[in-house]
Amino acid sequence: MATGDKDLRNDASKTDKRKQSLYFPESMLQEIKEEAARLDRSLSWVVQRAWKISRIEIKKLPSVNEVDGGDDEDEP
Repeated sequence: MATGDKDLRNDASKTDKRKQSLYFPESMLQEIKEEAARLDRSLSWVVQRAWKISRIEIKKLPSVNEVDGGDDEDEP
């Protein structure tokens, strides 16, 4: 692979704009739409900012393999 090809591939991975479907509860989607309108930004921008802001907290959550007992919080 030529050096130029490698550079182009690295640049493409940083700005990959492939479509991805995400599913949100209707009420959450409505809130995101309202915030996007308020901020005059796209839904995608709002979700990306939310991820950037919250990712440190999300990384603190235990993985399924780390939870003792296997009980989920949502279950009684």
